[in-house]
Amino acid sequence: MTHAAELLGTRIREMRKKRRLTQVMLAESSGIPQSHMSSIERGTMLPNLVTVFRLAAALNCKVSALVSVFDREDVATLLPK
Repeated sequence: MTHAAELLGTRIREMRKKRRLTQVMLAESSGIPQSHMSSIERGTMLPNLVTVFRLAAALNCKVSALVSVFDREDVATLLPK
């Protein structure tokens, strides 16, 4: 996938581990399948905005804490050409 997906996946994994949650626990509390959770953390799947909001709620953090890993170049790779 994209560098942006990898950055977001890494951030989510770090925050999940900091809160001592398993992937299963985070997936259940955010209402997404565990297989999607795994793909998101590996950076092979970029979650949609609703999923990002669900993950932020489940991690008890602001959405900005998840997406602050992106710089201008990362965002540009997500935009259609």
